[in-house]
Amino acid sequence: MMGVAEIRKDVLGKAVDAAIDKNIARGFTTGVLVCICFDGEMVYRRAAGLADREANCLMQENTLFRLASISKAFTSLAVAALVEQRKLSLDDSVSKWLPYFTPKLSNGFVPVITIRDLLCHMSGLDYRWAQKEDGPYAKAGVSDGLDITGLTLEENLKRLASAPLCFAPGSSWLYSLGPDVLGAVVAKVQGTDFRTALAELVTKPLGMTDTAFYASESDRKRVAAPYYLDNGKLARMNDDQFLTSVDDRYFHFSPERVFHAEEYPSGGVGLVGTASDLMRLVETIRTGESPIADKGLMSQMSANQLGDMMARPGFGFSLGWGVLVDPVEAVTPQTAGTLAWGGVYGSKWFADPARKLSVVTMTTTALDEVVSVDVRNAIYGSF
Repeated sequence: MMGVAEIRKDVLGKAVDAAIDKNIARGFTTGVLVCICFDGEMVYRRAAGLADREANCLMQENTLFRLASISKAFTSLAVAALVEQRKLSLDDSVSKWLPYFTPKLSNGFVPVITIRDLLCHMSGLDYRWAQKEDGPYAKAGVSDGLDITGLTLEENLKRLASAPLCFAPGSSWLYSLGPDVLGAVVAKVQGTDFRTALAELVTKPLGMTDTAFYASESDRKRVAAPYYLDNGKLARMNDDQFLTSVDDRYFHFSPERVFHAEEYPSGGVGLVGTASDLMRLVETIRTGESPIADKGLMSQMSANQLGDMMARPGFGFSLGWGVLVDPVEAVTPQTAGTLAWGGVYGSKWFADPARKLSVVTMTTTALDEVVSVDVRNAIYGSF
């Protein structure tokens, strides 16, 4: 079967090295860290370039990255752990656990939102960055979790619940703050705060030592500096940075948030971690084998929930990450059934079960797809 063809390690190394070197040389990123596992074996790992250009700090294998939306997969696995323990059901209403979280439709009706709706982004919630600058979330003072707020998680979710839903839960798909709500649910069910709950349910069982909701001052030098492309040239982010993406999304970044332990733990975008820790998560998703949940539940977590709808061209969405359903429409060499997602700070992961392949690509450039696409294409040319 083509799907289980052996990867040519010598070809892989040269091709991925070339993709990394090209992107650093043309100034698309200051540094890159790539890890590739094939059939459970680490067949490639390289830290290249600079983690901090201004400090001339080299990229290291233990460099910490702001994970942004990669955090969502961790939150989803925390939910899976509680479902496995029979403490939570995917079909529970959110208000069962968070009585204050009862957002309304535009007609004033209060619908039932389930845990499943939040996991697969069919809840009717939205992101502030996806709305107009004076949209309902802005008027309600909702944070997307990327900025410094001074809010508690509950305070932000109450603001979120005050804004109207975009559609009836279950009727459509819209990327959203649902995982932040899930973080509060997980904390409630576990009987602790979300930071502690995520550690107990996910990071400790998976043997992760560097993944958390903030970095200590002693680890500051390990944290990759954040950059963005300004008219094609790399610029370092300010501590209060507004950026517009190519599709006119309006993001408010506060890179220093990662050092503010008092900020609420965002289940959607709040984590910081290493590539090696992230690879543990990706391999768990690829194989479905973990101490968190049995293989049946893990398979359910990775099943596309959207039917004929698309989360983005060629991709559906599971209970925590994207699912490739049409490689042609997605313009990718990956196999149908590939599981993947990324974060706005510039890191990406994917797991191609048919190819027995797990890949983590970490960069320092926000809102970037180019580096990870070049690395991906180099990898698939190695089969």
